[in-house]
Amino acid sequence: MKTKTFTMGGIHPADNKLSADKPIEELEIPIEVQIPIAQHIGAPAKPVVKKGDKVKVGTLIAEAGGFISANIHSSVSGTVGIAKEIVGTSGYLEKVISIKVEGDEWEESIIKSDELKKEITLSPDEIQAKVKEAGIVGLGGATFPSHVKFAIPEGCKAEMVLINGVECEPYLTADHRLMLEKGEEILVGTSIAMKALGVDKGVIGIEENKPDAIKHLTKLAENYSGILIQPLKVQYPQGGEKQLIKSITGKEVTAGALPIHYGLAVFNVGTIFAVYEAVQKNKPLIDRIVTVTGKNVSKPSNYKVRIGTPLKELIEKAGGVPENTAKIVSGGPMMGKALTSTEIPATKGTSGVLLFSEKDTKRADETACIRCGKCSTVCCLGLQPFLFAALVRKRNWEKLEEAHVMDCLECGSCSYTCPANLPLVDLIKLGKIEIKKLREARKK
Repeated sequence: MKTKTFTMGGIHPADNKLSADKPIEELEIPIEVQIPIAQHIGAPAKPVVKKGDKVKVGTLIAEAGGFISANIHSSVSGTVGIAKEIVGTSGYLEKVISIKVEGDEWEESIIKSDELKKEITLSPDEIQAKVKEAGIVGLGGATFPSHVKFAIPEGCKAEMVLINGVECEPYLTADHRLMLEKGEEILVGTSIAMKALGVDKGVIGIEENKPDAIKHLTKLAENYSGILIQPLKVQYPQGGEKQLIKSITGKEVTAGALPIHYGLAVFNVGTIFAVYEAVQKNKPLIDRIVTVTGKNVSKPSNYKVRIGTPLKELIEKAGGVPENTAKIVSGGPMMGKALTSTEIPATKGTSGVLLFSEKDTKRADETACIRCGKCSTVCCLGLQPFLFAALVRKRNWEKLEEAHVMDCLECGSCSYTCPANLPLVDLIKLGKIEIKKLREARKK
């Protein structure tokens, strides 16, 4: 099939897929987990357990705090500890439920067998309910509650399901390995999403730097009605929702609109695998695949990790922190967040843990903007990052809002390409914070 891509902007940083050939390993269960109650976009979940309660793997420990929210389940069996707050990936204090591990007893309803289950017996409404019950969120990084995508708004109609197998961030290989090792389950999961949304077409987009995954899934898809595998050009941020839609369908999702307004529903491959496990195995989202890597990491790897596991345990399994490490990042190098501690737990949104040396993290000295326009050229949304930076420094929040800074993906392409080494994304993030304050003030 002909390779496709989006037409506006984009860059091509070095892949550095150091762990692409490393099969998924199951990480040992920790002695204690810290499970945050806000691992998703939307309202935090509300705890339904207290200190001293006994839980099993898969026990509901916090229920969704609203429609746009997600259930949280225990990833281990043991005893619930005291409620507390710890510093999370965001750098702020987050409420967690701590559980001291005692054995590995699972809820009886969960099917632990790895045997493939292809027959889909649930109705569309039952599928949506099962996904909601399982606490599934977007595992590509956005962590948007998945059941919301199955609830089609009035006046809209789904026409196609798009599955994001791009994994365009450098270093990350969790989705790649999942496609190679759980390809059949991903195709069944895609069929489940198609049934839930009442569509007869599904497309899985994969960047062409993963030829083995493209070949593998293309062969498997021959036995699945309506599912196509679409090779995509290696062009960051190919995995952005709007860019994926443009690449595969040619449609442009305008600012403020949702994919479903164009008849589309988009899911990450990790999310769709979790949908398969929820619907076919009654398994809630209690673990995920995480890449641990870096140029100086002795054993770059992909691990199946229980939610709430301290990141230090993943790092130790991969050979420990190299002596010259200057920064540890959760997620990818373009959009990930620097960590303040390795005690921070793995969450539903943890796709990778990257360890960088001082050489790889040192910022070059900033110089004056020369108005070269490179930042605008690589912006996949046609925005003007140089203007955003200037307006932030002038603290002109009204003009910044008018310039559509809130549409920015924060993908980092502008900072990556800027010859003046301006901290464009940092300034954009600062500007967004101020605009959110401005909008809140207007409501009063």
